[in-house]
Amino acid sequence: MIKTAQLYWILLLLPLSLFCQRKEDLPVKGLHAPVEVLRDEWGVNHIYASNQHDLFFAQGYCAAQDRLFQFEIWRRQATGTMAEIFGPREVRRDIGARLFKYRGDINREYTYYHPQGNQIIAAFTEGVNAYIRKALKDPASLPAEFRILNISPDYWTPDVVVSRHASIMYNANQELNLARAILRSDTTTVKELFWFHPQVPSVSLDPSLTRHMLDKDILGLYTAFKRDVNLPGAQATTEVAMAELQQSLDGSNNWIVGGARSSSGFPLLANDPHRRIGLPSLRYMVHLSAPGWNVTGAGEPTMPGVSIGHNDHGAWGLTIAETDAEDIYVYDVDPLNMLRYQYKGSWLQMKEIMDTIHVKNSSSQPVRLRYTLHGPVTYIDTALRKAYVLRCAWLEPGGAPYMASLRINQAKNWDEFRQACSYASMPGENMIWADRKGNIGWQVVGILPNRIGYSGYVPVPGDGQFEWDGFFPVTNRPHLLNPANGFLATANEYVTPGNYPYKEKIGSSWSDPFRGNRIREVLASSTKHTLEGMAELQHDYLSLPARKIVPLLRNISFNKGAVSQARDSLLNWDFRLEKNSIPASIYVMWERELSARARKYFVPDSIKPFINLQMSRILDQLEKPRINFGAARNLDRDELLRESFVAAVNALEKKLGPDMSGWQYGQEKFKHVFLRNPLQ
Repeated sequence: MIKTAQLYWILLLLPLSLFCQRKEDLPVKGLHAPVEVLRDEWGVNHIYASNQHDLFFAQGYCAAQDRLFQFEIWRRQATGTMAEIFGPREVRRDIGARLFKYRGDINREYTYYHPQGNQIIAAFTEGVNAYIRKALKDPASLPAEFRILNISPDYWTPDVVVSRHASIMYNANQELNLARAILRSDTTTVKELFWFHPQVPSVSLDPSLTRHMLDKDILGLYTAFKRDVNLPGAQATTEVAMAELQQSLDGSNNWIVGGARSSSGFPLLANDPHRRIGLPSLRYMVHLSAPGWNVTGAGEPTMPGVSIGHNDHGAWGLTIAETDAEDIYVYDVDPLNMLRYQYKGSWLQMKEIMDTIHVKNSSSQPVRLRYTLHGPVTYIDTALRKAYVLRCAWLEPGGAPYMASLRINQAKNWDEFRQACSYASMPGENMIWADRKGNIGWQVVGILPNRIGYSGYVPVPGDGQFEWDGFFPVTNRPHLLNPANGFLATANEYVTPGNYPYKEKIGSSWSDPFRGNRIREVLASSTKHTLEGMAELQHDYLSLPARKIVPLLRNISFNKGAVSQARDSLLNWDFRLEKNSIPASIYVMWERELSARARKYFVPDSIKPFINLQMSRILDQLEKPRINFGAARNLDRDELLRESFVAAVNALEKKLGPDMSGWQYGQEKFKHVFLRNPLQ
C-alpha cells in the first residue's frame, strides 16, 4: 500500500558551469518515491520519476518554483479574484471569469483529457501546493512581486488547471462587428471588405435584429475576462503598437519535411507558435520521464504535460486553425420578469448563481451570474427587453486549451496521434506529426458545432430557430498523411485541399497566407534540408508583400530628394526585414501608411470601427491600375502609392531625423521591443 503522505525528496542538480553541478536534496511531503531533477544550463528541468503521480507532482512543484508569481496571477484570473489585489478596475474581469467558468461534470472534464486525467491533474496541483507551502514558511524567499504588492500566493485546486480564461477562443467579436457593419451599410460592401475565402458565408441578418439591439455592450464581460493582465506601471513596448502585437499572433507557423527531402533521410519538424512577447514568457520547457512517459518540449507552466515537443516515437507541433466555436443569441425577455426568456413559444427561467467579488480598497460587490439553456448571459437590456447570450463550444467537457496534449504525449504512431487529437477540443489547431518510421501528417483539431440552417457568422435570435446538432467529429476535419510533395506547412492560413469532402465545414476567415507561402517556397526548393536550415527558416525575414508592392514604385517618380532617394533604396532592396536595414525601415513605414490610407479610402466612415482590412485584401486592389472597391470607387492606384510613400518618408524624418543613414530597422526608436518587470 502506497503511503501518499510519506516524506520523500526531490534531488535537484543545478548547473554551476559546464563542468560541475550543485546538488540539493529537497524533502517534500506527498511524493510516493524519490524524484531526480536535472536542471540544465538553459534552466530546463529534466524530471525523472519512478511513477506517474510523482512525475506530475514534480512538474507542478518545479514549475511553481520557477514561476510562482505567474502561477498566482493565473490562479486569480481563473478564479475571478484579481480585484482583491488590483481594485475596482478588475471587477468586470472577475465577473467575466466567473460567468464563463466551466460548470459541468468536473470528473468527466478531467478524464476527457486523459484516462487518468483525474490523477494527473490532482498530482500536478499537489506539487504546486507543496512548493507554495514551502515558500510560505519562508516569506523572504517569495519573488519580489509578492512583496511589492504585499500579497502571498494561495493554494491551487484542480479546476484552476482546466480554466478557460487563457484559451484562444475566436470570433464572437468579429460576428458582432460584422452585424454592426451590415446594419450601417449593406452586405455587398461588407463582404467586399472582409477577406472571406474559400467560400463566402451567409451573413444575412434576421430582420428582428436591429442596430439599437446590437450597439449595446453585449460582449463587455467576455472581452474583460479574455484581455491580457496589465499590471500597475506596465510598459510592454516602446514601439510595437497593439495592432502590430495582434498581427504577430497570426504568424504562428509549423512545418514538416519527409525523409526524402532531408539530408539525414529522416523527417524534420519545426514549430514557431507565436504568442505575445511577455515577461515572464508564456512558454515553459520541460523533460518528463517515468514509466509510460518520456516527453520533451514546451507547454504553459500552469499545465501538466507538453503541448509541443516529442517523445521516443514522434514529434508534434501546432498553429491556429479557423474554428468558429461561438455564437451570439438575442432573446426576448418577459417585461414583467426579466429573468424569463422566450424559447420555442414558451417562457423559460434563467438559472441564477449569486456570488461576491471582493475588491481591494472598496466594498465587496454582489453579482448575479445568469444562464439560459444556450449558456452565459452577458447582458440584459431592460429598455429594449432583450437578453444576450454567448454560446460557447469551449464550455463543453474538454474545452481547456492544450490539455489533450496529455494523450498526444504518449502517442506511438500516426493512428494513435490522430486518436489523441480527437480529444483536442480547444483551441482550433493545425496539428502536425512526424515519426521515426518516416511518416509525416497533418490533422485539424478543435470543437466545431453542427449548425442547423445558419452560418454562425452573425448574431441570431435565441428563440429556437438556430440550434446546434452536436459537434463535427475531429477526425473528419481536414487531415493528410505523407503528402506526395514530401512536406507540409501551416501558418494560420487556409490550407485545406480542394478535394476535402466537407466543404461546408471549412471556415471562411483566415490569416494572410504570406508566411505559409514563404515556408512552402523554401521547402520546395531543396531535397537536402538540415536542422540548421530549419532554424534559419524560423528566422527568415523575407517579406512576400514587399516583393509584390515595391516593384509598383518603378513607374512612379518623386521630386523631393529624400523621397526619391528612399524609392531608389527600396528598388535595390532584397525584401528582407533584417535588423539595421535602412530599406526595411522605409518599407515597414510605407506599409503602415499604405494600410492607413487604404482604410481611409476603402472603408466607408460609418463602418470604420468594425472593419479590419487584411493586407491580402489591400494587395488584391493594388494589382489594378484603378481601384473600384468599398468606398474607393475609381481611385487611381498610383496616386495612392505616391501619397502613402511620401507620408512614410515624412514620418521617418520626423521619427528618426533627416539623415537617412540613421534609419536602421530594429533600433530602439523603431520596431524595437523593450521588456521590463512591470512592477519595477
